[in-house]
Amino acid sequence: MRTPLFNLQKTKEKFRVGIKNTMAFFIKKIGIDLGTANTLVFLPGQGVILNEPSVVAISVPDNKVLAVGDEAKVMIGKTPDNIIAYRPMKDGVIADYRVTEVMLKYYISKALGKWNILKPEVMISVPAGVTSTERRAVVEAAMKAGAKAAYVVKEPILAAIGADIPIYEPSGHMIVDIGGGTTDAAVISLGGIVASTSVKVAGNKIDQAIADYIKKTFNLAIGEKTAEEIKIKIGSAVPVEDELTYKIKGRDFLTGLPRSTDITTNEIVKAIESELREMMKAIKVVLQNTPPELSSDIIDNGITMTGGTSLLRNMDELVYRATGVKARIAEDALLCVAKGTGVALEHLDTYKKSIIAKR
Repeated sequence: MRTPLFNLQKTKEKFRVGIKNTMAFFIKKIGIDLGTANTLVFLPGQGVILNEPSVVAISVPDNKVLAVGDEAKVMIGKTPDNIIAYRPMKDGVIADYRVTEVMLKYYISKALGKWNILKPEVMISVPAGVTSTERRAVVEAAMKAGAKAAYVVKEPILAAIGADIPIYEPSGHMIVDIGGGTTDAAVISLGGIVASTSVKVAGNKIDQAIADYIKKTFNLAIGEKTAEEIKIKIGSAVPVEDELTYKIKGRDFLTGLPRSTDITTNEIVKAIESELREMMKAIKVVLQNTPPELSSDIIDNGITMTGGTSLLRNMDELVYRATGVKARIAEDALLCVAKGTGVALEHLDTYKKSIIAKR
């Protein structure tokens, strides 16, 4: 016959299991790819649930945040004097601490939903060349935005994890992550970075180069959004035979009146060649600093490219021409870093060597 004490212990055990299950429902882990151009949020088990521009709109008179993400981006270049829409991240690091904190708070709360009452663990990506001060700023911003614990990992490691590269094998793998603010190139072996560099030339500098070229060549002023659209619609990293054409609409510098004209793919190649050269130089520097045994592996494995700007037409072809090593664009190149944060969060013990800041 079962004693009352046995029944009490059984009830307590059920209660403990119930509490544990409830806690598991509430405790969340969030991976954030905090980019200069876009911020992506990854929830383990759900995938990338948010992909919005890293833009915040602020009302100048009362210093109040009006909109974040998609809602703020549509305001760029269209705001009155009392509203500013801008990016608080510059070249992959925090340029405006307070606004970045507000932006992180917005994304964390949007990811968790209004019913979640517990603070999440957050993992955030940072460029390979980040300083200890910049790293600390990211951790502190995440903590103040509502994180229980904040982890910071270098982008090439996360991009490699997200691209399904077996980083813990004794074999060299080269990853090139080209985002909005930085180009990160690294050779990874045995779970660590063997050689790396980070240059502040990426998608945003390409957009600026397109706008400058159109200004000099056609006497037309265009906005950041139009330059980005031109890059996506007809841009290429190398000259092509079958050129695409885009109708530019902007303001004439001489008359001050609206005007439109056509621009072709090979003109865009010419406009951005200086920026592309800087990126290729960064890749070559990493290859030159790679030990011979790992160089052999890279020839076999090729170069894996991730990040939104790696999706520029023929970027892999340009890398091959510059280095002689075959390059491939990773599947879901734009999402690789965000996916990597999710995988690393789920296996914190495995990837603890790669975590460079924790609080």
